[in-house]
Amino acid sequence: MSASGAKYGIMTAHFYWIGAVPAMLFVGIFMMPFYYGSRARSVPEFLKLRFDEKTRGLNAITFAVMTVFSSGVSMYALGLLLQLVLGWSFTASVLLSAAIVLVYTFLGGLTSAIYNEVLQFFLIVLGFTPLAILAVSKAGGWSGMQSRLPEVMTHSWHNLGSASQNPMGVDAFGLVAGLGFTLSFGYWCTNFLVVQRAMAADSMSAARRTPLIAAFPKMAMPFIVILPGIAALVLAKMNVGYVLPMKGDTYDYDQVFTTLMAQFYPSGMLGVGLTALMASFMSGMAGNVTAFNTVWTYDIYQSYIKKDAPDAHYLKVGRLTTIVGTGLSIATAYVAQHYNNIMDILQLVFGFVNAPLLATFLLGMFWRRTTGHGAFTGLATGTSVAALTLSLTVAEGKGGWITELHHFPSTMAQNFYIALLAFVSCFVVTVVVSLFTKPRPPEELRGLVYSLTKFPEETGVSWYRKPAPVAVLVIAMLLVLNFWFR
Repeated sequence: MSASGAKYGIMTAHFYWIGAVPAMLFVGIFMMPFYYGSRARSVPEFLKLRFDEKTRGLNAITFAVMTVFSSGVSMYALGLLLQLVLGWSFTASVLLSAAIVLVYTFLGGLTSAIYNEVLQFFLIVLGFTPLAILAVSKAGGWSGMQSRLPEVMTHSWHNLGSASQNPMGVDAFGLVAGLGFTLSFGYWCTNFLVVQRAMAADSMSAARRTPLIAAFPKMAMPFIVILPGIAALVLAKMNVGYVLPMKGDTYDYDQVFTTLMAQFYPSGMLGVGLTALMASFMSGMAGNVTAFNTVWTYDIYQSYIKKDAPDAHYLKVGRLTTIVGTGLSIATAYVAQHYNNIMDILQLVFGFVNAPLLATFLLGMFWRRTTGHGAFTGLATGTSVAALTLSLTVAEGKGGWITELHHFPSTMAQNFYIALLAFVSCFVVTVVVSLFTKPRPPEELRGLVYSLTKFPEETGVSWYRKPAPVAVLVIAMLLVLNFWFR
């Protein structure tokens, strides 16, 4: 996010305040009762309960691909960090990072991933907060940064009237519909890696509170990780010895945070900061490898390759899958080298998988007429439209494999519209096919469709621990932040 802050300015905060928190509220209030109540081990398994086996299988395959790319992106970032610290080659650094994560994921599984994520949050706060304070202070504070940077870099809403008026190259509709709805709701509502953490809670009430409580630190993260990236732009103009790193003919935004730490941190604090970065990247790798393990073992291997085997066999397959997933992640780490901001490639991957899946989920949850044939056809269409859009458009030299019908000002703008078109095409095709195919009887959909689900009342829970009051407080704080940095 520091890289995005340097590339797109304070508009990057939309990834938190528009592109995360509203979706987290929706997950806690509406989605978790369905996930937790079904006790499905993964999102593809939930799709099987609501639709059919072929829909689950298609999503399992696309989700497995997504986790490998996501893990590879984290591995790429960790490889860059180790390359900077140790002075090794990129290949040696990537192999070392893979070996470290493989060992503790192989031995600890989901438990190790969750504990590492909790630990890395506190390390990030302790390791990054001083850098945010030092960098912003050295740049003259927020007012000094505003005076030294173009106005578009320090306002999040003022310049969204036209895509040509802001560095992200997107208008208000593209931002709200592409990021604020399609990508964010698609990620937080349908990504098993995210839902898996809440489903580990010991009760429905705790599961619903998990994303709501997590929204509070989520709103504060831009001040810790985005502001240093913006400050880097100012410091590069102030002749204080800091220079933005380069990658070929363009800036290497992924190196902004580490070079800032090397510039401003003494040895002791530099160690804490680097440890925080390592924990963050390792958390992303471990979480995605664990999710890949679960989906491959239970949703693909057990369902289609070898059924009714003893648990010991699936445990062995799961461990082998961890090794294979790590190996595939190494390959995708080299794909990430072609981008100067890892958020660009992450959002592209999410647009292929989560955007069409969101349409399937919304229709499946709120429209009982949705059929398995409609869901499967819609998912396949949405993913195909995403690939076609990327092949017919160009942004920063990416895409346009067939021809160039449209040129986007930035890769991120291209990602937003890829996701939006994937969502719309999946939604429309799912509705049309469902209207021409036979739906399941209502009695089979109880607990899977919102109108056919009876939710138990939460008794004995203090008012401030219920989802609604917490959600109201989050919304109020969110409105204040968006107004202040408008």
